Amino acid sequence: MIRLAKVKEIEQIMTITRLCANKMTSEGILQWNEHYPSKDAFLNDVDRKELYVLLKEGRVIGSITISTYKDEEYEPVEWLTEDGLNIYIHRLAIHPEFQHQGLARRLMDFAEAFAIKIKAISVRLDTFSKNERNQRFYESRGYTRLTNIYFPMQSEHPFFCYELPLKQL
Repeated sequence: MIRLAKVKEIEQIMTITRLCANKMTSEGILQWNEHYPSKDAFLNDVDRKELYVLLKEGRVIGSITISTYKDEEYEPVEWLTEDGLNIYIHRLAIHPEFQHQGLARRLMDFAEAFAIKIKAISVRLDTFSKNERNQRFYESRGYTRLTNIYFPMQSEHPFFCYELPLKQL
């Protein structure tokens, strides 16, 4: 089940993202650290009603932020579509115990269906340049790789921006 997150679930989400960060670090992917993702970011997501959780038997096992807010880091990006009603994906996380079961795909299916439902122009996101698995994941879904951006508090390495234009029926 996927639904909007509650404030009381943020600690569970933070635990999941810390476990994900530890797993990525052990694989040489220095994408998340003590600065990101932050509790404040998740609180802001909940306030905006943009944070969703994936539940299994009542337990939070994953999360995703589905936002219409364009972060300032994205300003220099030459997107495939015009700015308008675009969806931005952030902080997708699946508890390591449940990874490799198609659950990230399920969250992305949900996000893309949400974008189509609200008649968004596209879905936009970024992923770490050293996370090749994520790059293959998004490219297999039809996302086009665009400009590199940087988040100095996270890494000296770039993040790749991706976009999926949506065809409205």
